[in-house]
Amino acid sequence: MSKIQFGMKKLSQRQVDSRLAKLPLWSQNGDAIQRTFQFENFVGSMRFLNSVAEAAERVQHHPDILVRWNKVTLTLSTHDAGGITEKDMTFATDADQISGLSSL
Repeated sequence: MSKIQFGMKKLSQRQVDSRLAKLPLWSQNGDAIQRTFQFENFVGSMRFLNSVAEAAERVQHHPDILVRWNKVTLTLSTHDAGGITEKDMTFATDADQISGLSSL
């Protein structure tokens, strides 16, 4: 997992666009980025969710999470900075890596 630094500043729209180009399955939703992950079944979703929860605790950066049977939607925003920061982009990359390990 990547180390996430604290005290980060909100990214400019240009920076967000540049970083999202490297995260093609993520999209911007206002002052947040979002992706829906799909798994074989509910158990796969829960395995992914548990791994995401452990990663979030390690770096103290917690996504908003929506679970719908075989789908998990993560929404990332750095509330202290008032929008999207490098912490969100780093966690998005980590979540993508976790999803590759958690799929059934």
